[in-house]
Amino acid sequence: MPAFQLSSQTAGQRIRVNAPLAEDDDRILTPEALQFVADLERRFGKRRKQLLGLREDRQRRFNQGEQPGFRIETAEIRAADWQVKRAPADLQDRRVEITGPVDRKRVINALNSGASCFMADFEDAHSPTWHTTVEGQRNLFEAVRGTLTYQSPEGQAYRLAEQRATLMVRPRGWHLPEKHLEVDEQPVSASLFDFGLFMFHNSLQLLEQGSGPYFYLPKLESYIEAQLWADVFAYAEESLGLNHGSICCTVLIETLPAAFEMEEILYTLRDYAVGLNCGRWDYVFSFIKRFHANPDWVLPDRNQITMESGFLRAYSRLLIKTCHRRGAHAIGGMAAQIPIKDDPVADAKARDKVRLDKEREANDGHDGTWVAHPGLVPVAKAVFDRIMPQANQLSRQQDERDIDEAELLTPPTGPITAAGLRHNIRAGLRYLAAWLGGQGAVPIENLMEDAATAEIARAQIWQWIRYPKGILEDGRNITFELFHEGVAQELEQIRQEVGPSAFAAGHFLTAANLFSEIIANDRFVEFLTLPAYQTLA
Repeated sequence: MPAFQLSSQTAGQRIRVNAPLAEDDDRILTPEALQFVADLERRFGKRRKQLLGLREDRQRRFNQGEQPGFRIETAEIRAADWQVKRAPADLQDRRVEITGPVDRKRVINALNSGASCFMADFEDAHSPTWHTTVEGQRNLFEAVRGTLTYQSPEGQAYRLAEQRATLMVRPRGWHLPEKHLEVDEQPVSASLFDFGLFMFHNSLQLLEQGSGPYFYLPKLESYIEAQLWADVFAYAEESLGLNHGSICCTVLIETLPAAFEMEEILYTLRDYAVGLNCGRWDYVFSFIKRFHANPDWVLPDRNQITMESGFLRAYSRLLIKTCHRRGAHAIGGMAAQIPIKDDPVADAKARDKVRLDKEREANDGHDGTWVAHPGLVPVAKAVFDRIMPQANQLSRQQDERDIDEAELLTPPTGPITAAGLRHNIRAGLRYLAAWLGGQGAVPIENLMEDAATAEIARAQIWQWIRYPKGILEDGRNITFELFHEGVAQELEQIRQEVGPSAFAAGHFLTAANLFSEIIANDRFVEFLTLPAYQTLA
């Protein structure tokens, strides 16, 4: 079907979907739903762009040597006695949450996985083609109503079980546009598009079921950005006739500036917030990004950056302490491992890694954790069942020791190896090729990777090439020539693995060109998904 226009009530203004519509898209893209999204954009879109401008201003100060810290002007909020809202019944026990894309099969498998919650992801685990985005909304529409089914090409039937995980939705971040929907000749915010469609179609249905519209908020950098979400929530509730506070949200602390404003973010969203989450891989990327211009802040191989590393350990402990002081749940980070069916020894090692990671989280005081694959739900659940027999650890005595700014800014140390460089090339190139092909969650070397993987990979390579500390353990300098040699070797390995026809049909060369352009750009690209998005249909 061709693109269509929907006239708004205001003369001279319009809503335009400039993409083909598939069968059943009109169930989601109704005139009323699009009008609701347009209302959100007209009311809040300008503020969103202003906030992105503040990010740019802050980055310029970081580039000049400023470091993030706790805000002096909000000290009273941190010192005051206040609590966030009490979580509803179906968010009291969040011991294992599974995250994943919004395609039909994986939505069904996640909801049936035995996890406490399922975070349906329109962000880092999602390639935002128009088709996959609208189909994802349709899949969640059916999931909320219990009618979602799937028939595999092999003939296997999938349907929802009676007992299902509590549904949560992660919209895209404030930085992303949705180019296929224009309001008054401007692309809408992808955040408002994802939130608005889900909210319009499903909020009343969820509340009638005894649940509610629950969201994960990604990539926030300040409490001022959180205030925009609070205002969006209040307006959406009023517009749809919902009681104030019907919406619940958990904020991902996955940017370095946000780590210094956890209390302020919770306070700003206190009528809605029920938790914070350690989005650790994006946090690593943010750490690199915000200090990308400083030659002294160069990190080692990604596998050297663990949750025992200085800045990650401090941020995790601060998140738990902050949450429990304010009555919010502290949710741990992602276990990206996936089952390895053809290698029992490797599979056992992967499960042991998950087990140790979750033991650390539960013993530290986290109230729950994330996994990326249904096969790892029982592993994580067994750990939390043993260490946390109660629904959560909100009543656990707080860690009295303060975490200071220096601890949050202590980079890990370790070598940069040829294997680490090659892994970054492999992970970045293969993930980006899959993302360009419409896949947002990709198994690479027995890990379920999302966009954060590619972001860390290209950010590290960008720094390693430019700064004196970018020296391999064997003494070689990391140069553009060495990088291009690695890309060529990886492309040849992929060609041999998949065969000439599949290689030609894939997006490998496009991914290699885009990856190389981002590395070559002397201006550090804020998000690789921004230039990559321009190539998506």
